[in-house]
Amino acid sequence: MNFEIIFVLLGLIGMLVALIMDKMRPGIVLLSMVVIFMAAGIITPRQMVAGFSNRGMITVALLFLVSEGIRQSGALSTIVKKLLPEKETTVAKAQLRLLPLVSAISAFLNNTPVVVIFAPIVKNWAKKIGLSCTKFLIPLSYATILGGLCTLIGTSTNLVVHGMMIEKGLPGLKMFDLAFIGIPITIVGLAFIILTSKKLLPAERPDNFEEEETDVAVESGLHVVEVVLASRFPGLKRKLKDFDFKRKYGAEVKEIRQGGQVFTDNLGEVRLQQGDTLVLLADDAFTKTWGDSSIFLMMTNGKEIPTRPVPAWKKWTALALLLIMIIGATIGELPYFQESFPNVKMDMFFFAAVTAVVMAWLKIFPPKKYTKYISWDILITIACAFAISAAMEESGLAALIANFIKDVSGSLGAWGALALLYFVTLVITELITNNAAAALAFPLALETAQSFGIDPMPFFIAICIAASAGFATPIGYQTNLIVQGAGNYKFTDFVRIGVPMDLIVMIISITLIPLIWPFVPA
Repeated sequence: MNFEIIFVLLGLIGMLVALIMDKMRPGIVLLSMVVIFMAAGIITPRQMVAGFSNRGMITVALLFLVSEGIRQSGALSTIVKKLLPEKETTVAKAQLRLLPLVSAISAFLNNTPVVVIFAPIVKNWAKKIGLSCTKFLIPLSYATILGGLCTLIGTSTNLVVHGMMIEKGLPGLKMFDLAFIGIPITIVGLAFIILTSKKLLPAERPDNFEEEETDVAVESGLHVVEVVLASRFPGLKRKLKDFDFKRKYGAEVKEIRQGGQVFTDNLGEVRLQQGDTLVLLADDAFTKTWGDSSIFLMMTNGKEIPTRPVPAWKKWTALALLLIMIIGATIGELPYFQESFPNVKMDMFFFAAVTAVVMAWLKIFPPKKYTKYISWDILITIACAFAISAAMEESGLAALIANFIKDVSGSLGAWGALALLYFVTLVITELITNNAAAALAFPLALETAQSFGIDPMPFFIAICIAASAGFATPIGYQTNLIVQGAGNYKFTDFVRIGVPMDLIVMIISITLIPLIWPFVPA
């Protein structure tokens, strides 16, 4: 190994350690590593900033706005409220009604707002109907992950891989390419959840403040409110005692749920993290003031958080725009339209841009606040991922690892290499972020395919699935982190049902991918 390979390898190991330790946001960790690679001459300044102009990355940003428009229109909450049964029912029957729709919606919208909208509604409904919310919140998160595997826009990871393919001069993914593998995975995955979650998921754990809530509510009008801290919360990485929460927000912190642990004593010593669930004592003014704030990712208080009424035309217009975007991006890829409009590339980027702008013009989301609806850390992570991938290729590290994968595969050949690459990508995504996992795996996929002299498409599809199908840990996917606190789950609750899910998805993927996308000569 030459110096550049050793340097990049050590840098990537350090990056993975930093991401696992979670001392800084993923975006700044990757940006730091990219700057180091540029300073060392591994990549050029042009390669460092190339990801910031990539169509895949910008498409992700535009889809954040589209998802926010759908969220603020109130269309999704209306749908789920009508879907949930009002009478007594069983866990399996309720899941059968809820989860397929959630997956279908998540195939076309960002997973996080879907969970943020549905989780409080489902939790309050379960309490009202006499069922345990813990039987629904992890399945809700998993259903969004499964749905995201079915389309190009289902998750940002797919768009990252799509953008990297285009950068390499390859055609990229079409809207429903992933549906051929994503739909079978979703059907089997949902069936597994419905059949096993009653046994594998825990019963609802008691609310420590249920009695206190009743007493305080009678005496002073306060009640318990649960909030999930978002990336914009100003007190992240600080101890609660160093951040005067009560003075800033007019609510008292009574409990902190973090990483599967519940803290009720010495709360001042707890260092706040993104995704923490805080149990507060607050009045109605708190929910009115902060219920739609980007400071908190989700808020629930045992009843529906009051929101501003939305005109019916906005709901229907938002849904119509989403439908036009999906249909337009799908038919725009057909040869007829490409020949008819040679100067306009009517792909997902085109229609996402048009949809986002029209939503802003119609004020379906507040246009003056559009920047708050974009997760900039995710965009920076994605943009830097392109430079990380370039460093792996330029140094020769990607080719070295690809040859190692080929040697380890032995007599299993390309199929064995596909399985090994899938497994490595899955492990990385369970430990860090899905977009970083895809970035690290992409050059390996390309080099591995080239070492076999075959079409790289099967390997690209494998890393799309593996980088998004993180079920076994709450940190594997942001939606898992959101429902962990909301459902008061422990880390082991995810392991118990998530590891079998990981294995099921992996087996289906490495079995079907070579059948759908054969290992043909490049």
